[in-house]
Amino acid sequence: MSFRLSRRHALFATAGAVAVPARALAQAPVAANDVGRDLAAEVDAYVRRCLAAWPDQPALGVAVVADGRPLLTRGYGVRKQGEAARVDEHSLFAIASNTKNVTAAAMAMLVDDGKVKWDEPVRTYLPGFTLSDPVIGERITVRDTLSHRAGFGLGAGDLLFWPNSDRTRAEIMAAVPHVPIEDQFRARYHYCNLMFVVAGEIIAAVSGMAWEDFVQSRILDRVGMAETVPLMSRADPARSALPHGRIGPPLRYQGPMTLLSDTIAGIWDWDSAGAAGGFCTTPADWARWIGVCLAEGVLPDGTRLFSEASARELWRPNIIAGSSPGPTAELPGRSIASTYALGWQVQDYRGERMVTHGGGSPGGISATVLIPGRKVGFAIFSNAEESYLLRSLRSGVADILMGKGEGFDWIADSQRLEAEGREKSLAAAVEIDAEQAAGAAPSLPLSAYAGTWRDPWYGDIVISERDGGLWLDFTRSLALKGPLEPYDGDTLRTRFPDKREEDTFVMFELEAGRPVRATMKGVSPDIDFSYDYQDLRLTRV
Repeated sequence: MSFRLSRRHALFATAGAVAVPARALAQAPVAANDVGRDLAAEVDAYVRRCLAAWPDQPALGVAVVADGRPLLTRGYGVRKQGEAARVDEHSLFAIASNTKNVTAAAMAMLVDDGKVKWDEPVRTYLPGFTLSDPVIGERITVRDTLSHRAGFGLGAGDLLFWPNSDRTRAEIMAAVPHVPIEDQFRARYHYCNLMFVVAGEIIAAVSGMAWEDFVQSRILDRVGMAETVPLMSRADPARSALPHGRIGPPLRYQGPMTLLSDTIAGIWDWDSAGAAGGFCTTPADWARWIGVCLAEGVLPDGTRLFSEASARELWRPNIIAGSSPGPTAELPGRSIASTYALGWQVQDYRGERMVTHGGGSPGGISATVLIPGRKVGFAIFSNAEESYLLRSLRSGVADILMGKGEGFDWIADSQRLEAEGREKSLAAAVEIDAEQAAGAAPSLPLSAYAGTWRDPWYGDIVISERDGGLWLDFTRSLALKGPLEPYDGDTLRTRFPDKREEDTFVMFELEAGRPVRATMKGVSPDIDFSYDYQDLRLTRV
């Protein structure tokens, strides 16, 4: 298994933390005065250093807010590799799971309205709701849907909408009761987009408005975020930082930087799962949101978007996501504890509380970081999948704003880890090909594996004969269609023509000389966790 810091594991593997040290609460805020302008210049210079270290990064968006005012909102680079059109503070970036804190805020507003209770069962608002474990289905609460603690495995159910799918929200909700649960209820943290889709449907049921209409009218319009769209299908390509990534060879996330689509929605259309990751926003607009969050729900005009009590709930930890012995000379920013609250990660960082979230979509990654004790926050948006660049920016900018970055070079350290990860990934690719070359022939003629294979939550996967070989079709996933070829015995593998997507092994189980069941596993060790092939349990129809 590669040790590469994959795009979304980098964003979600560590979350937040513990109680705030008293000295963190006593820190003076960063004022938007001459000192603030010096900080803006220092951040700007650091961003340019990072871009010089990763020269094929097409674009970045940056927003820095201090004491309620923007210190820096800026775009760097170009919308599309090889073209001259540049991004600016009004360019749209897909921010994916940074949407989750907006969904949590929307729910908090309904709590303030007296229409929802955090610890009320989901079925109070969605009658008949259940899960594959009916006991959990009966007990799961609104809070649980926003806390990644229901018991699902990492990314469970994501194939319902990742990669681009033709499913409606109603179809996703109909599949939810069949998605397998692999852990105990509230026992451990497992990142789960699917439950945020459920949270979005609670908002819709209670408010009488679709999730996107609620957040548009009740949040975006009131905050003044006129450039932001809650669904990526509404993102104007002419105003968008277009998605880029590496599609090989030999594996995804390796090879040259490539334009993935001429629109954000062309590679990232989560309209049906918008509550989990639908937003596209600009540095200028997201600075407004950061300001409201740092003010614990207070808008610039002095009115409230959500109550002080709700602000406390949004940042109150609900599940431990990870822990460590703490900072070391090799990793000075390592958290002692990381937690997940409601749509936010909360952690200690260099002795202070940090509230943060990441977002990863095909062709883009992002991070939002709040340091409440200093009344300062920032966001980084990218239109490529360079996780190590984001690591350098996230940690380096935090250190600048906290005045604690002396003596550690996040750029050099991230480049070292990136090189180590690349070496392991390339070695893994060679091993995969070698195993296929040495693999045994299938025990049956290829035609024996053809047929319709059904999973209880995904639906049908069709394997048909084509041009002397096999063709596999994930019937509800627009890009997961391609040749299925021998790998080793009764394990076959896909070769999807769309190289933006990840291939999978298909392991067939035989009874009486006939394939009757099958499971799957991603081919690449760097595979994004949302390709949850491992959760499929296929039986022949």
